[in-house]
Amino acid sequence: MTLTINPKDHLDRRSLLKGLGAVTAATIALPHAARAQGAKTIKIGVISPMTGPLSLFGETDEYTTSKIMELVADGIEVNGETYNIEILLRDAQSNPNRAAELAGDLILNDEVALMLPASATDINNPTADQCELYGVPCISSNSPWQAFVMPRGGAETPFNWTYHFFWGLEDVLGTFTGMWKSIETNGKVGMLFPRNADGETWGNEEYGLPPAVREAGFEAFAPSMFEPRTNDFSAQISTFKQNDCEIVGGITYVADLKTFITQCKQQNYTPKVVTVAAALLFPSGIEAMGDLGERMSSEVWWTPAFPYASSLTGQTSQEIADAWEEDTGKQWTQPLGYAHALWEVILDTLKRSSDPLDREANRDALAATNLDTLVGPISFGDGPHPNVCKTPIFGGQWVEGEKWPFDLKIVDNSLYPDVLEPDAQMKPLDWS
Repeated sequence: MTLTINPKDHLDRRSLLKGLGAVTAATIALPHAARAQGAKTIKIGVISPMTGPLSLFGETDEYTTSKIMELVADGIEVNGETYNIEILLRDAQSNPNRAAELAGDLILNDEVALMLPASATDINNPTADQCELYGVPCISSNSPWQAFVMPRGGAETPFNWTYHFFWGLEDVLGTFTGMWKSIETNGKVGMLFPRNADGETWGNEEYGLPPAVREAGFEAFAPSMFEPRTNDFSAQISTFKQNDCEIVGGITYVADLKTFITQCKQQNYTPKVVTVAAALLFPSGIEAMGDLGERMSSEVWWTPAFPYASSLTGQTSQEIADAWEEDTGKQWTQPLGYAHALWEVILDTLKRSSDPLDREANRDALAATNLDTLVGPISFGDGPHPNVCKTPIFGGQWVEGEKWPFDLKIVDNSLYPDVLEPDAQMKPLDWS
């Protein structure tokens, strides 16, 4: 079994890899049990944003892949025959063009039997497009289903090879507005969107957040999208101040939100609520905001409190989180649950395949998935799109922590009241 690309080694090895081509990766040796002698090998491609601005989404991918390597070190049994598993992990460096190149290389040169773009729209979509082009089964997550379907032209037509599980913009809207209605405000929302694939999906005036926020009874003000890594949010802040927006909603990444929040305080703009996707998912993102991180809010798509267990190991969500914290010394983070669940689906698919070395057989098995995972039940066919399965989402707010600087508390369960109970009440931001 082989694992390629170690993000810790990436910068040091850049010069060594320079002459090997844009999509070539070095191999590192990791200890593992002896492989089944004479067994055939199933190759699985994994593309992750392990470095770059999306690296917080990819932070758990190498860790989880290593755990899976240990689990399948002696191979897996399919139809009475043992197969070795080879996992080819590639770092897309948060670049969609590189993700597409890596996917093409894994498909054409490594001849992978299955593909896993680990997370985020900028990695999922270009990888999935390559899989559709070349006929390779692909399973992804960690982006709203609209971001997976709409930009790829699948609104009216099913995809042949690519599948996805996550919630949708309609769900994040219900979660956001559920939190907003629990705070006394004037109902005016300033919308914050980057000029990239995520921002264009979330900010779409037909199926994105702005029209849905208005339909939910709020006033929405969406100024021009900002360029990622900008140093100036004056235009957005000015629009929000002019319209007396007491709520800020949308999607950003950590560096941009930190700049935005810093300039809000400098320009005496102090909304009661800041609820944005992506940047506020991660403990390190909240810590980067300093004291202003407390009481910021976001969607919650996995937490140790989830009542689900792994179909692979039997571990509960809490046990998976505890193992991460013990192994890494870092606080649990939401992508951890989905990083594990993706492997649950992949290994379940292979075990049910009529021929795990045949891409079409694996595609058919993937399409027929009906599995209880760490993030909830996964099956295709009953979702908003034939290739999509929806999963639970909640509203969360960051508060002062006990073991860690900040803890994420569930403050809204309006969409899935039977899954989790709230463990705190929403509170307005304190800008003092």
